[in-house]
Amino acid sequence: MNKLLPTPFLDLIATQLPAHLSLDDLITACHQPLRFSIRVNTIKIDCQAFIDLMSPYGWSFTPINWCKQGFWVDINNDETAPGKLPEHLAGLFYIQEASSMLPPVALFDAINAPATFNNVLDLAAAPGSKTTQIAALMNNKGLLIANEFSSSRIKALHSNLTRLGITNTLISHFDGSVHGDYLENSFDAILVDAPCSGEGTVRKDKDAFKNWNIEHVQEVSELQTKLIISAFMALKPGGELVYSTCALNAIENQQVCQQLLEKFAGNIEVVNLGNLFDGADKALTDEGYLHIWPQIYNSEGFFVAKFKKLTASNLSKQPQFKSRLPYSPLSKKQSADILAILETQLDCTHITADNLMQRDQDIWFFPNNHATFTAQMRFVRHGIKLLEIKPKHSQISHEALTAFGHQTLLLNRLQLVDYYRGKDLAISNDDKQKGEVLLSYQECCIGLGKWVGNKIKNKLPRQLVNDHVTIK
Repeated sequence: MNKLLPTPFLDLIATQLPAHLSLDDLITACHQPLRFSIRVNTIKIDCQAFIDLMSPYGWSFTPINWCKQGFWVDINNDETAPGKLPEHLAGLFYIQEASSMLPPVALFDAINAPATFNNVLDLAAAPGSKTTQIAALMNNKGLLIANEFSSSRIKALHSNLTRLGITNTLISHFDGSVHGDYLENSFDAILVDAPCSGEGTVRKDKDAFKNWNIEHVQEVSELQTKLIISAFMALKPGGELVYSTCALNAIENQQVCQQLLEKFAGNIEVVNLGNLFDGADKALTDEGYLHIWPQIYNSEGFFVAKFKKLTASNLSKQPQFKSRLPYSPLSKKQSADILAILETQLDCTHITADNLMQRDQDIWFFPNNHATFTAQMRFVRHGIKLLEIKPKHSQISHEALTAFGHQTLLLNRLQLVDYYRGKDLAISNDDKQKGEVLLSYQECCIGLGKWVGNKIKNKLPRQLVNDHVTIK
């Protein structure tokens, strides 16, 4: 029985559904609960180590065949809230729907011959599932620009980048339709995971169709067209673009792609995704796109298309960027002095003088290759804050510790939970150590404490204390 999908939607889809698929099967699939899936954050832990870590707690893993870091997970505990587990707070994994992992995989051809990109743009980034996946596929190197137009969503984006230890990212806050003008012919690769009607999310969001109507679909497609054109302009010659939505209708998918092909006729090539992973042909369209109907892989609905830019474009109105960057590079002596402080607690292998910038009394880590882009566009977040300079004792930031911190005192799982709850830790101190101590879990620095006798005083920033973290 259909309780979720409105008749006008079904009437539209009936004209678009491939002949080998059944509308009844679509309706049935949309009424089934969605399988729980996660992506291991390989910036902090490898997949096998994570499986070994969580299996004793009742986690059973089934690999997702289009994402080497993705797994469907069955948890042998109905009361478990994965987002409240300490491993989630420590950034070891990201809760992400399986189909949502496809666009970054397509961008990097991550199953077959993973590409290496120096400069990547995620044009509609929040809350960060695909941004963090891209960063991991880049091994946290190069430069990733994450753009988000919604002010209310930038905080969540930044929080997820921080939690997962990502350091190669600048965050911009613009309507994505301007990037083609400001940064034409600039990026090796671009993802446009476009705002959409969200039809494919109905298995996890029973209200997905609450306000659905064809007029809204048409309006959204106009925005999507502006974004995809802007993104293609921003590609370098030879660069590649992935366009994706979680919509099911062709208006937001194939028709938007067709407008791109017509706009750049002679300068654009479709990259066929039929061999992206084993079984991709089941969702392949005549054009070479992937149209993932929920019944094909027992997943959310999704759409993924990939394009290559052949030569440079020349459509930019060349707007003048007038804002001044409120950060300054350090002198050689300043850099040496700062690095000496940082090395007391951080692994500075990938921190050079070129990465260090100062604003007031704060020292920041800017990703490599940042200068070209910060000269042409304003950003709301630049890398991560490293250090606050103070007269008596300069303070290395919690964000820097979780990204670059040395491993020293290893906590067990119960101690980690207490740490995130803001509690002091009772730990034997036979060597009578004093002062600050870095705390780690699974070879990842998770923050700072301070020895006081036979306990470690908790120095987790108060705004990060979480009373709801649990081991179950």
